[in-house]
Amino acid sequence: MQRRHFVKSVSNAAIIGPWLPASNLFSKQYVRFQNDQLVSQLIEINDSKVATRLDTQITDKDHRWYGGSPNQYGIPNAASSCALIQDLSCAYTSPTSAYFQSERLIDSITRATEYLLAIQYEDGTVDLHTTNFHSPPDTAFRVEPLALSYHILSHSESKPLETLANLKQFLTNAGNALTIGGIHTPNHRWVVCMALAHINTLFPDEKYVKRVNQWLSEGIDIDPDGQYTEKSTTVYSPLVDRCLITVARLLEKPELLEPVRKNLEMTLYYIRPNFQVSTEASGRQDQYRIGTIAPYYYPYRYMALQDGNSRFAYIANYLESEQLNQISNSLIYLLQDGQLGNELPEEEPFNTNYVKYFKHSELVRIRRGHRDASILANNSLIFSYFKGNAALTGVRLASAFFGKGQFKSDTIEVNENEYILKQTLEGPYYQPLKSGTFEGTQKDFGEQRKTREQSEVQNLETTIIIKEVGESFELSLSIQGSENVPVALELGFREGGELSGVTPVKDIPDAYLVAEQQITYNLDGQSITISPGYSEHQWTQLRGALPKMEGPSVYLTGYTPLEWTLKIE
Repeated sequence: MQRRHFVKSVSNAAIIGPWLPASNLFSKQYVRFQNDQLVSQLIEINDSKVATRLDTQITDKDHRWYGGSPNQYGIPNAASSCALIQDLSCAYTSPTSAYFQSERLIDSITRATEYLLAIQYEDGTVDLHTTNFHSPPDTAFRVEPLALSYHILSHSESKPLETLANLKQFLTNAGNALTIGGIHTPNHRWVVCMALAHINTLFPDEKYVKRVNQWLSEGIDIDPDGQYTEKSTTVYSPLVDRCLITVARLLEKPELLEPVRKNLEMTLYYIRPNFQVSTEASGRQDQYRIGTIAPYYYPYRYMALQDGNSRFAYIANYLESEQLNQISNSLIYLLQDGQLGNELPEEEPFNTNYVKYFKHSELVRIRRGHRDASILANNSLIFSYFKGNAALTGVRLASAFFGKGQFKSDTIEVNENEYILKQTLEGPYYQPLKSGTFEGTQKDFGEQRKTREQSEVQNLETTIIIKEVGESFELSLSIQGSENVPVALELGFREGGELSGVTPVKDIPDAYLVAEQQITYNLDGQSITISPGYSEHQWTQLRGALPKMEGPSVYLTGYTPLEWTLKIE
């Protein structure tokens, strides 16, 4: 693939080393990359967004949210309006932009800042209309694009004074809120710290730094594997990396780069052959969703420069060459922080042939070139397998055992090249309460179960052993205990492929039963085969099982006791 690099030097600018102290950040050494190929391409992509941004902005002065920009549901909101300000600011300040110093743009930006001030509460907060109101953390999210926009606008040849005054007012109001406001989730702490670091750099005040230090005193929530608490590999992990880098850079706290290093090193083992990222273990909304490495562009580029890391440089170069549209929102970082554009170290491909067990996430990642697999505990999804774009996105097991038979193993037992998952279930019945234990008063039956004697206790013990055999995987299931329990093994595939060896399930879209001894799934010239097939009944949506996975699902069915071994290749 072709590689694009930033120029090593820019006229009238002194290139400094990777670590840029906050005291120099907003000095006269401000760097522009107007002649650089990559930045010029990003500006061109940004220009393509401008017309849409302008068209969607509310320009009716009688509208209650005049100047705002709506989301996909038609709701004007702070996030969309901040995105408008960011994109238009990049265009307005970039000499190669078709909109350079356009009065129409600055008028639009100013209207958007007026809207933000109008919706900002007296306490300095704004709403996230989908869920949070008077929200300090969502206010913090809005600070970053506005602070970056303030910086590049304040360094433009034609300084838009009214716009800058509005931005300063919003940011200082937000700063007041963030010095006392609370949060919801682990990553919110670091978003708040990033926001306060930005505000402090523009408008220094010790109260901002004091609040940052208060949050930082809790310690960074990263485990020995390099994973943050939320395990959100395509949304919040790259966000936390960016937050910590920003605080480290602006408040001169280089120790905060260590967790970033650990997370970026770990993430190299989560990358699939198509540069998508494994999301199965996530604890947030990106779980099981398709996600790319693109959100990590800023952290990988920054840390490649900071550490001279050739594998990090490989990721940054790949994204610059192959996913330019996906990283276009990074333009403002490059315009604001000149040193981010220094030439990357010579790249070195990262390892694509490994078995890696992440004990603290109970996740095994296996990569063999274009083949990729994940094995998981503490998760209803126990196995996934990818060959290029062809994807067995998940394997799940359920039994109709007292409404609680969705399989989930607490741990992974590693035995050389075997990975063992286990679950033990009990289904008791209950005897009458003993005389004198209820005193004639009706009590909650659920509470009473604790004191009732059990009888006819049923048991179900499930063991799944997964092992790599040559260029395939074997998945062996053993379910023992209560007899005649209906079982369904769900094989979930990515949408867009072709299935053979199956027959549709009546009245359930995208659900199939095994019709032949071998199931084949084809997508983009790659195929995944699974054999043999088992089909003893037609019940797929078992009581107590999770709803069907998104995309086409093939079900293998049977009754306990059972011993199955599947070959997946």
